[in-house]
Amino acid sequence: MAEYTKAQLTDMIIGKLQRNFGRTVDEATPNHMFKACALVLRDIMSRRQMETDNQVWEGQKRQVHYLSLEFLMGRSLEKNAYNLGLLDTLKSALEGLGFSASDLFESEPDAGLGNGGLGRLAACYLDSMTTLEIPATGYSICYELGIFKQKIIDGKQVELADNWLGLGDAWLIPKLDETEEVRFGGTVEDHWDSQGHNHPEHVGYTTVLAIPRDMEIAGYKTRHTNTLRLWDAKSPVPVDMSLYSRGEYLKAVEQQAMAEVIAKVLYPDDNHYEGKSLRLKQQYFFVSATVQSIIRQHRAQYGTLRNFHEKHVIQINDTHPTLVIPELMRILLDVEGYSWDDAWYIVTHTVCYTNHTILAEALERWPQSLIETLLPRIWQILKEIARRYQDELQGRYGNDQGKIAHMAIIWGGEVRMANLCVCACQAINGVSALHSDILKRDVFHDAYVANPEKFKNVTNGVDHRRWLSQINPKLDALIRECTGGSKYLLHPEAIKGLEKYKDDQSVLSRLESIKNENKRRFASYVARESGIILNTDALFDVQVKRLHEYKRQLLNVLHIVYLYQQLQDNPNMDFTPQTFLFGAKAAPGYHVAKEIIQLINSLAAQIANDPICKDKLQVVFLENYRVSLAEKLMPASELSEQISTAGKEASGTGNMKFMMNGALTIGTLDGANVEMHQQVGSENIFLFGLTADQVAERKRQGYRSLDYYQQNQALKRVIDQISAGFDDHISYNDLTNRLLFGSGGSMADEYMLLADFDSYCAAHRRALETYADRKRWNQMSLINIARSGIFAADRSIMDYAKNIWHVPTR
Repeated sequence: MAEYTKAQLTDMIIGKLQRNFGRTVDEATPNHMFKACALVLRDIMSRRQMETDNQVWEGQKRQVHYLSLEFLMGRSLEKNAYNLGLLDTLKSALEGLGFSASDLFESEPDAGLGNGGLGRLAACYLDSMTTLEIPATGYSICYELGIFKQKIIDGKQVELADNWLGLGDAWLIPKLDETEEVRFGGTVEDHWDSQGHNHPEHVGYTTVLAIPRDMEIAGYKTRHTNTLRLWDAKSPVPVDMSLYSRGEYLKAVEQQAMAEVIAKVLYPDDNHYEGKSLRLKQQYFFVSATVQSIIRQHRAQYGTLRNFHEKHVIQINDTHPTLVIPELMRILLDVEGYSWDDAWYIVTHTVCYTNHTILAEALERWPQSLIETLLPRIWQILKEIARRYQDELQGRYGNDQGKIAHMAIIWGGEVRMANLCVCACQAINGVSALHSDILKRDVFHDAYVANPEKFKNVTNGVDHRRWLSQINPKLDALIRECTGGSKYLLHPEAIKGLEKYKDDQSVLSRLESIKNENKRRFASYVARESGIILNTDALFDVQVKRLHEYKRQLLNVLHIVYLYQQLQDNPNMDFTPQTFLFGAKAAPGYHVAKEIIQLINSLAAQIANDPICKDKLQVVFLENYRVSLAEKLMPASELSEQISTAGKEASGTGNMKFMMNGALTIGTLDGANVEMHQQVGSENIFLFGLTADQVAERKRQGYRSLDYYQQNQALKRVIDQISAGFDDHISYNDLTNRLLFGSGGSMADEYMLLADFDSYCAAHRRALETYADRKRWNQMSLINIARSGIFAADRSIMDYAKNIWHVPTR
């Protein structure tokens, strides 16, 4: 039974409207009503959060601190109501007040705090940590604009500001009394005492205030509540009124603007010095504020930091928060007065690192000069960590400069953040079995050989309550009927009970009916938003993810052009209708990715305007892909494109969401696809392409993409067509030249699209043959759903809790 009745919730909402907005229900706009509902739920969570804080304090429990530059939270009203067990009650209360609950949920902007899988994973993990009753706090920056809003104009991506805080700030609780100071620039003066100890003093610095704005996180069927702490940046210097009165308005507010830009935008373009400087400021700003905050609370409870590592674990999500290592050292050395060895012991028994990529450009390296200038004391500490580590490496490897150079923290004028993590963190984990093996075998091989106990694997997982039960209610109802209730929501392995119905024609028919209804609902949404009419009789083939060359959206395009040319050759051929759906944002400075988006839109327009494709072939680029769009798309998807070059994708989480919603996967043996294949078997997935080992071997042998082009006439024709362009007369010669000859010193076809093309086309043919056999397709869909429980975030978090954090769970 819900904690609050419809009448109680209605009274609470009316009270909020009156007290906070001076409105009656009749006067309230949808925005007033949204904020009133958000504030009511926020109050409920705040009370529970205070209870949780008291329990953690009294029990002196070990706490997890999850640091991530991204938390892609999506919308919160429906999710919080669901977790609190109030979703049906809230809907009923809103309808009783004359408002449409679905319209209100739809009006909420996505919280723009992330870019892709990294941020969505962090959000899923916060939900699971709370549901599993782990005392945990997430930390990030309260980006004013966050990730950009994507607009497609003349086929090209245009980035617009995404001001999510207009309504989204209803969830945020400012804690001005917990403001921290973060210092940039200046110099360090040494002060030696009579004992020969140095007491460095940081002088001439600029201060930025870090103001916490807390978002409460509700767990499912628990009163335990955690917090996502988002740091806002402000200047402590007031407006210079003398400058203002002289008309020098911009100069008068310069200090404020310089401080506030830190929290303005996620991932500023760093192709120039100013961008690099701002990114480094963002990273230090949020880790410094976070460490100071954790230490302040710890000292208030225990009066000493000697037991800090026993009561806290700091998990850093990728390399962005790595400066937490020297910052924690700084406080222990300079503020607490601990010896180097004592401070280092605490740091190396507190911090853990999750690696999310093997791509060299994503393993962050900062110019030494930038850190020296912006963070002079941090630079001194980094130099000492690097010197001691290099001494250790020389003791281990002697004069093997190759190994020392590869593992060094500071080398060639750069500070290497991943190597700092490997040196200082008590645990290092990859995010799929294949990825973790690559880290051990290749990326961090020497470190693994020296300290194999440090290296772990925790395969990613997704919040199945959100990504199945909440977004696909009819599938949720079917699963509950077949598995005997809602057990799977807290015990995701229980979804396996669905599999015993794989030969039950009534269940399979119902599964197909649910999918078809979801397709129609998604098509209605697309028609409302864009005017595009999707062919719901076609197979919905979907590739949605960040645009990157290794994710190979371009391989998908090559295959679609191949299909189009087949139709041109024989318009009356037997052709299974297919609708290809793309969704992707390209980083603003990533010009190749933006050109691929333009190519997809060129191809979409060409096919839409060609009568021979009508009701047969369709390509649609879904503008501004985001969490709330994914929530509508996943239940409607039938074929999930997970086609990255083997060995490049760390894990992927979209693949898991599609699987849970009954889409079948066409993919390479990359990332978590490997474990999905292990779960469902070769007969329930459409695999293609080179394996990671085969990719490495081809490169060792000297891969020549031009040979594939010259020897495969169908492929040659596809590439020639793309190079020439379509009816819009836009040539994509730059993209085809990258495939055939390379560009800017990079190898031709670096991600082996041409090598995998034939195998990919064959996998598509197998998928279409299966799609024609409705019983077989629906059986495969059911088996994928039934075996998806292992990919729930709850399982991932239990792995972290047991093997890395050493904290109990519910």
